[in-house]
Amino acid sequence: MRRPFKAAAPVKEGPRANRDIRVPRVQLIDDEGNNKGVVDIDEALNMAEDAGLDLVEISPNAQPPVCKITDLGKLKYQGQKKAAEARKKQKTIDIKEIKMRPNIDTHDYEVKMKAVRRFFDEGDKVKLTLRFRGREMAHLELGMQLLNRVREEVGEIAKVEAEPKLEGRQMMMVLAPK
Repeated sequence: MRRPFKAAAPVKEGPRANRDIRVPRVQLIDDEGNNKGVVDIDEALNMAEDAGLDLVEISPNAQPPVCKITDLGKLKYQGQKKAAEARKKQKTIDIKEIKMRPNIDTHDYEVKMKAVRRFFDEGDKVKLTLRFRGREMAHLELGMQLLNRVREEVGEIAKVEAEPKLEGRQMMMVLAPK
């Protein structure tokens, strides 16, 4: 079955090279990095062919465009390596959630706080969620006291990003590492 429209031409990745460069004159840099000045495009293509390399457009917006005699495959490979290295160094910040109850026992609280500190050391944000059940809703101040206690304990290593707020039967607060 035929498509009702003409498919778009494939878009080339990377800089223009060799016969794709459609300007009469270019600023030329040879394979040793020497500036040859402004030369005719045919002369530049012949020099690149004699060297067994490609004529690659480095700065297309300059007047005249700057072209360099180099190996196009090598240039693309180095660009890919640089992009991969940049991706590797990137750190994604996750939001880790810690759930508690307003009448949490001291040991359970300490275990949760140890986890919170570990998350901050890893550079992640922490969302503290307090769930109220049944009659605990009558004592919201206990939940506020617990969240304030957490805030004071991690005050030197974290800052409050979202103040404690009540949503239905849950009270939430978001902390971020300093």
